[in-house]
Amino acid sequence: MTTAMIVGPCGGFHELSLSPPLLQALDRAGYREPTPIQAAFIPEALTGRDVIGQAQTGTGKTAAFLLPFLNHWRDENRPGPQAIILAPTRELVVQVAEEAAKLSPHRHCRTVPIYGGQRFGTQLALLKRGCHIVVGTPGRVLDHLSRGTLTLERVRYVVLDEADRMLDIGFRPDIEKILRRCPPQRQTLLLSATLPPPVLRLAQRYMVDPININLSPEKITVENIRQTYFTVDEDRKFELLLKVCAREQPRQCIIFCERKRWVEDVYRMLRKHLPRVAAMHGDLPQSLRNRIMQGFRDGKIVYLVATDVVGRGIDVRNISHVINYDIPLDPENYVHRIGRTGRLGADGIAIAFVTPEQGEQLTEIERFINKMLDEDQIPGFQAYTPRVRTTNGEAPKPVVPIFGRRIKRYSNRL
Repeated sequence: MTTAMIVGPCGGFHELSLSPPLLQALDRAGYREPTPIQAAFIPEALTGRDVIGQAQTGTGKTAAFLLPFLNHWRDENRPGPQAIILAPTRELVVQVAEEAAKLSPHRHCRTVPIYGGQRFGTQLALLKRGCHIVVGTPGRVLDHLSRGTLTLERVRYVVLDEADRMLDIGFRPDIEKILRRCPPQRQTLLLSATLPPPVLRLAQRYMVDPININLSPEKITVENIRQTYFTVDEDRKFELLLKVCAREQPRQCIIFCERKRWVEDVYRMLRKHLPRVAAMHGDLPQSLRNRIMQGFRDGKIVYLVATDVVGRGIDVRNISHVINYDIPLDPENYVHRIGRTGRLGADGIAIAFVTPEQGEQLTEIERFINKMLDEDQIPGFQAYTPRVRTTNGEAPKPVVPIFGRRIKRYSNRL
């Protein structure tokens, strides 16, 4: 695998050797200048070679892998798609399909999203009409292949989007089965925020001498996200949430909870106090999830209470704040959550609610991002009650705040 760090300036999309119809589509979509990952990734992908793109979320990776295919697209009236794009979640599949439609150089260039939770017959009807790009979750793509309702014989362009996430949630067997059904003479592109060993092994097995475009910064979190935390007792979290929302007045905000039930609890309480609130988690019907995400993209929803189902890959440009109502056990999930704000160079604010028992978890996050979070407070509001401890009959000692001194790991979450 060849590794390249390409960060040179680019004078615009017209310098990337894209076709006039595609440049017109970019102009209609309001895209003026390529992001660094687009400027580095697109020229290599246009040559037809296999490419690995490593960059943080919110940097324009979707257009980076769509534009090379759309540039080479030809209107051929033959069965089966020319491109297959695999993504880890339903929401990301829908988002990629919408981006493909927006950037399409011709109305005959059709994209079909396929994913679980949507009626199989609806997807089958779209596939029978014919399409050039299929975007799908690995499980549903494999389902169509096993039923014979999808063929990959004409595929010449394969994309593995958010590859590390797909492997994290157990899609490796499905991905390998799909790749084995694709013609050996194809171009394979892999996009990932990180390249852990399982992703590298997948690349070594199914890609041919790929070049690695690595635009990941040395620091994991981007500098334009202001990160703070509150020390708060569990039973005062919701009152603190209301005070933070009143102080911050976010344009749009995602409030992350660890469990689906907790999402519902916070949502039911929050909608009594604030307008334009919605909830999102994996147990909701897919049609409702689609409507909620569209409402959030359109700005009709200001506060979205959610699990990690929206913690990765979802591109909503107007998100000003991310609140970790529950901090995640995995520090990497913290990075992906706060990456929903600060998109494409915009400023963002990330706030974490940390109970006194979660000091070790906060320490792990800070170690992972190589950054100490500043402690925040609401003047006049006592978010937590200092505990006291006794040891072998000694006088009670106040427990210090979390900042700079961590206490035991939070162990009563489950």
